[in-house]
Amino acid sequence: MSPFLATGRSPLATLTLVTLPPMSLYTRWSRALRDLYPFPVFKIPLHAGFTCPNRDGSKAYGGCVYCDNRSFAPNARGPRAELQDQLVQGKRRIRWREPGAKFIAYYQAYSNTHAPAEELKAIYDVAARDPDVVGISIGTRPDCASESVLDVIEALRTPARRVWVEYGLESSHEASLVWMNRCHSAADFADAVKRTAARGLSVVGHVILGIPGETPGMMRETARFIAELPVDSMKIHHLYVSPHTALEGMWKRGEVAVPTLEQHVAAAADFLEILPERVSIQRLIGELPGEWCVAPDWGLGKREIHAAIEAELLSRGTRQGSRAPQTAGAR
Repeated sequence: MSPFLATGRSPLATLTLVTLPPMSLYTRWSRALRDLYPFPVFKIPLHAGFTCPNRDGSKAYGGCVYCDNRSFAPNARGPRAELQDQLVQGKRRIRWREPGAKFIAYYQAYSNTHAPAEELKAIYDVAARDPDVVGISIGTRPDCASESVLDVIEALRTPARRVWVEYGLESSHEASLVWMNRCHSAADFADAVKRTAARGLSVVGHVILGIPGETPGMMRETARFIAELPVDSMKIHHLYVSPHTALEGMWKRGEVAVPTLEQHVAAAADFLEILPERVSIQRLIGELPGEWCVAPDWGLGKREIHAAIEAELLSRGTRQGSRAPQTAGAR
């Protein structure tokens, strides 16, 4: 049990009692960026007007049960500006406090490879033409990664510009993927990751902890599944309820429960122990309460929850990679 939670007191009240080690117990994305670039680098999220194959009828309708892109993609919350304008506005917003910053253009909202290759090239070229863009990250699904699509993405990489492809797995368990209406398999994820990495492109994986019906052991199985693949970075989310989603209805009817803070802290620590140390961590939690997240409300900010997870590792005497499989995938 986390030392934040073992006292029976508020995790926030206990926070100052925990002495964390001077070095992080997991590989932070911010540190990975500092190792890659000699200048500050920030992501600019972009909404390019895509949809998803489980929304537009290519495979299904309705999207994933938990998904309202507005909960995590700010550019999806209002009228969509032209891509060039989104990029300019993002740069202006960051540079007032970081004048020397460079940028990763992050194609975030929906499935950003769900279009013919020629259309994709024109969309990605908006970012590729900008001299301040030193990286492009493309969020998508593993079943939207044909060879022709990967050809377009691979052509974006230059000595001065890195490229990441972000694939949502969410779980390695087929029953969970069916419940979520993902309309792809874990095998699709493994195949897309391997083909993408074989081209020298960096891969980011997404998972959700706390899916109904999944035990701690099942979540550790998902971690081992990912650890065997050439994944460079991870985003770990907790299951949260966004308004206007199928999950909100299930939650309001009492059909599903969201994880407690204690459950997520333990599950995230388990996950980190199994992920190889070479995998940088971009997220440890999903969104927190506000207009676009109705549950859970743990009463803490992201910094405190990150510290709680690190304190859990400290209490166990472990760190990221301490239980990684010996056969863990490498670049």
